Amino acid sequence: MNDFDFLHGSWTVVNRRLKTLFSGSDDWDVFPGTATCRPILGGGGNADEIFFPEQGFHGFTLRLFDVDRKEWSIYWASSRTGRLEPPVVGTFTGGRGDFYGDDTYEGRPIRAHFIWSDITDTSARWEQEFSADGGKTWESNWVMELTRS
Repeated sequence: MNDFDFLHGSWTVVNRRLKTLFSGSDDWDVFPGTATCRPILGGGGNADEIFFPEQGFHGFTLRLFDVDRKEWSIYWASSRTGRLEPPVVGTFTGGRGDFYGDDTYEGRPIRAHFIWSDITDTSARWEQEFSADGGKTWESNWVMELTRS
């Protein structure tokens, strides 16, 4: 239940986001962000808000720990849509978190994978990748390098 305790506090974020998905593109946007995370439900979850000033939108993440299943559900929302997206679900093993879920991209079903890695007291890495073929192949499309503010 304490897997995400490292994330509590304020962060400076360097984002790399793929401009065009599922096209074989290697053209990335690089832009800054700032994030603040806090525990909720007595440590049974956490919430963070991230602001992307150059992009002009906010993101919100809700993470909840399922005590019975011993796994995390991670939900994402953006000020661009105002919707809470379907969760990715998973666990940490050996200092790395892997979370998978079903989603859609431009109306077609995809698999989503969030990866938390390279976690220290002052830094962490988050990566998102999507699969359009049921998980046979994956395309990384967003990487966040977090540094403690």
